[in-house]
Amino acid sequence: MAWEVFSFIGTAAFAISGALVAMEEEYDIFGVYILGMVTAFGGGAVRNVLIGIPVSVLWDQNFLFIVASILITFFFFFSKSILTHWNRWGTYFDAIGLAAFAIQGALLAVNMNMSLFAIMVAAVLTGAGGGVIRDVLAGRRPLIFKKDIYAVWAAAAGLVVGVGLYRYDLALYALLIAVATLRILSYHNQWRLPQGK
Repeated sequence: MAWEVFSFIGTAAFAISGALVAMEEEYDIFGVYILGMVTAFGGGAVRNVLIGIPVSVLWDQNFLFIVASILITFFFFFSKSILTHWNRWGTYFDAIGLAAFAIQGALLAVNMNMSLFAIMVAAVLTGAGGGVIRDVLAGRRPLIFKKDIYAVWAAAAGLVVGVGLYRYDLALYALLIAVATLRILSYHNQWRLPQGK
């Protein structure tokens, strides 16, 4: 049950995130749908390729495609006020998507009996992959490569799931809140990783 919940939360958050970025870049309605869908499903598609899951599995997610379409449509027509506050709202949606998809990717890798390293990679690819594709298509430098902490939180979620530091779904939901909160705090407080000279 938790896996489906995280899939829903991540898809919804990243579909909105992708749509908002597209509208900020003044894409037409087709571009908004494309960027919203790519953001919502891109990370999972890349993960599936790298861990050996058939790409065709992507097209079996009819319900999630419908959810993403409805949300993109809603935000396209009713988001004028939200766009003026993109830095705040975009960060929140992106943080929720990052956390939900990182946990979902880690759970999938655990169910496939993969190594801890593979679980963490699956978490990062699923959590940050869609956002990277979104930013590249929008002509932006991906958040994962910026100075503020981003993908590290996805890797941390993968580590927690990979070592089995959860026994009930409630613990996973707590992890979702923790990872999303840490991402938002790292953005607002400008926490930085060490940089090379």
